[in-house]
Amino acid sequence: MVKELNGRELAGFVKERQAYVVREMLAEGKPAPKLVIIRDSDNPVIVKYVELKKRYGEDIGVVVEDKLVSSIDEAKAAVTTANEDSSVSGMIVQLPLKDPARTDEVVNLIAPEKDVDGLSQIASPRKFESATATAINWLLTGYNIELRERKIALVGRGRLVGGPLERMWSASGYDVTVFGHDSDMSLLSNFDIIVSATGVPHLIKSDMVQTGAVIVDAGTASEGGVLVGDVDDEVRERDDLAAITPKIGGVGPLTVSVLFEDVIAAANG
Repeated sequence: MVKELNGRELAGFVKERQAYVVREMLAEGKPAPKLVIIRDSDNPVIVKYVELKKRYGEDIGVVVEDKLVSSIDEAKAAVTTANEDSSVSGMIVQLPLKDPARTDEVVNLIAPEKDVDGLSQIASPRKFESATATAINWLLTGYNIELRERKIALVGRGRLVGGPLERMWSASGYDVTVFGHDSDMSLLSNFDIIVSATGVPHLIKSDMVQTGAVIVDAGTASEGGVLVGDVDDEVRERDDLAAITPKIGGVGPLTVSVLFEDVIAAANG
């Protein structure tokens, strides 16, 4: 039977603990942790993710401020303001920006102690790692997926998943190969674990996946107004895999949990 890597289930346990921690902070007279989300888009996918974070924050007692800006200059000003505001525990820039080429220009302004998404390219030492990459680690650990002595493929070199995971897993001595847009995807059939985060719908086909593989789909895109991942439905229909994330409720819920874990940690100094 194929094991389902259900991030929503794990996130539920994390959320209960976080709510308790925040209640204890408030009981001690500490201010509620505060997250600022800066975005420059009304794209339905982005709006959905922001709303999820707002609801999560409300559930555990963390204040979430959603700041919509109309330009890169406004975004940079919003980051500077949040850096200087002692009531702000952490902030994120909700990606992608309308002009992705200017992402570093904005994200790198975030003070390291408030960079709860771990995306700054200049923070050293880095206080927080990428929330999505950490969520994938939590997910695999939570379901006892062993990474040592396994061949791991990371599909996508993005700053949210592929880049951070390559750095983290290579530092741990794992056997990691990164596949970019120009790579031969047929070679994926040689790997025990495949983590894909390209945002290209249905990229991972059944013939690219070996028997007994572990598949983590961290890609998101909108297709006809519906959120879809990188993994084709044919892969999900197979009964010879070791484990796979569900179409909904895999990496996403745990990513939100990690983000708020970092916000609470930042609030506690």
